[in-house]
Parts: sequence; structure tokens; C-alpha cells
Amino acid sequence: MKLLVTGGAGFIGSNFIRYWVKKYSNDSIINLDKLTYAGNLENLKEVENLSNYKFIQGDICDLSLLDKLAYQVDTIVHFAAESHVDRSILSSADFVKTNIEGTRVLLDIALKHKIGRFHHVSTDEVFGSLDLDSEPFSETTPYDPRSPYSASKAGSDHLVRAYFHTHKLSVTISNCSNNFGPYQHVEKLIPRFITNLLQDKKIPVYGQGKNIRDWLHVEDHVKGIEAILQKGRLGQTYCLGGNQEKTNLEITKDILRLMDKSEDYIDYVDDRPGHDLRYAISFEKAQKELGWEPKIEFEQGLQATINWYRNNVLWWQKLK
Repeated sequence: MKLLVTGGAGFIGSNFIRYWVKKYSNDSIINLDKLTYAGNLENLKEVENLSNYKFIQGDICDLSLLDKLAYQVDTIVHFAAESHVDRSILSSADFVKTNIEGTRVLLDIALKHKIGRFHHVSTDEVFGSLDLDSEPFSETTPYDPRSPYSASKAGSDHLVRAYFHTHKLSVTISNCSNNFGPYQHVEKLIPRFITNLLQDKKIPVYGQGKNIRDWLHVEDHVKGIEAILQKGRLGQTYCLGGNQEKTNLEITKDILRLMDKSEDYIDYVDDRPGHDLRYAISFEKAQKELGWEPKIEFEQGLQATINWYRNNVLWWQKLK
């Protein structure tokens, strides 16, 4: 395959690229990234000199640039997105432009150049919030986004499906639960808590920490996308969950315990506006059709993540 990966300098995209270029040395990857605050070329130091990898700095809304790149690829894997909920609450403009308009531009390019596969990476947040006793999200769950971020991702999902139904574009979509692992920006919960503690600072917990999230290690997520690209049915959506639900307070206490810190480091702060109570994803369809399931247990992955941030201080200090 000849892949165009959008947002490949970000957290999940860079993990995907490092995995793919090493495993599939006969494939080539063009990484298109605007290098906003969330994009970091240091995430790709170990692959930047490989012959099957090339980086292009650019915007997914740049039609002329994409037109030139599309001649060189047969597959688009679309990670590029504004993704931080708190930022979307403060200002939604960039989220609408990148997540909706950027996706529309990519779809038009894929259609024009008859791209063989367009895979769109989305989120479980498009489904809204679950009650404590509700069944997990699945591919048939109605959309009910609650934040400007999740609304913009829902819009992009609908566009991708519309291009499949209207234009017969060869698309697939994945909706994943909360990711964690190496190279995640320090604005996100787990790396923020880890790096704060490494600096002997307190860690902010929204409300009483009762909100529940399902956690998926980024390595498992990358392998899920791999399975979809290889076995997924066109026009289909696959939910990729970690089967590891935890409250934010449980996460906090896990990190404190693994880092030998007391609960005195917890700083309870005002809750986020419109904070969804619970996310959980059923990966039954992916398991049945693709043979995929998460392999990395939460505590194992969390300890490895703590170790990574402890050993890569120079990487994350620049982001604080």
C-alpha cells in the first residue's frame, strides 16, 4: 500500500506510523501534518530517515496540496483532528474547520483520485453519555454529541458515510474509546497527572472524579486500525473499545499508587461544563469480523506509560 496519513505527528497517528513502517517495509507512508500544538516531529525521530517514510507539513483544508499528494497514494488514513474537549468549549471554530471542513476536502480528493480506501478515525464521544446501567456503545448506537468537539466529529462521521452511500467511495470508520500510551500530549488526563507528579505538583480532578471512561492502549488501537484496513467491510463502522472502564478517581488513585504518591496530591476542581458521565464501547463486531480484541491490560499499560514519561522528560517538558 501507499498510504497518506493525516495528523501523523500527533499521538495516535505517530504510533500508527512507527508501527506500520517497521512491519510493512514494502509499503510507503506520506505523513501530512499541520504541526499545530498537538503535532510533534520528535514523535517520529526513529523513522524519519527510513526510505518508505516522508513528512509533509500542510493543512488538510489545502485542496491544491492534497491534489498533488493524492497522485502518490492509494489509501488515506485520516487521524487529523482537533481533539481536546476543554479547548472546544472555549472556542469551537478550529474544531469545525478541521474536523468537518478538513474531512470534506479529503473526501473530495479521495473521490477525484479514486483512492482505494479511505479510513476515518473517530471517537466514542459522538454517542453522547451513558447511564451507569446502560449497555455499552455499539455501531448501532444513535449519535448524541454533547460538546463542540464531539459534535464536529459526529459531523465528519456523517460526511464519510454520505460519500459512501452517494458516491460509492470505499470508506471505513472506527470509533475508539479513550486512548493512552507513549507520546500523548500532556493536556490529556493520564499524561497530565503523570507529569504533574514527576514535578511534585498536585493533580486536578474534575468534580468528585465519578465520571467513567473505557481505556484502550494506543498499541491495541493501532492494531485495530490495521485489522480494519485488511479485513474490514467497505461502508462499515467498527467500534474499538478497551473493555476497561474506570472512574477518573480510580485512574487518579492507580497513578498515585504506581508512582508512590499519597492522595494528598489530589486537587478537586470545578467540574467541566456538560461533562459526560460514562463512555463504554462494545468491540463485539470487531472481534467477530476482524478477529481483533484489546490485549494490553490497563495496569500493565499504565505502568509502561508512567515509565515512558519518566524516561522522556525532555520530550514532555517542552509541552508544559
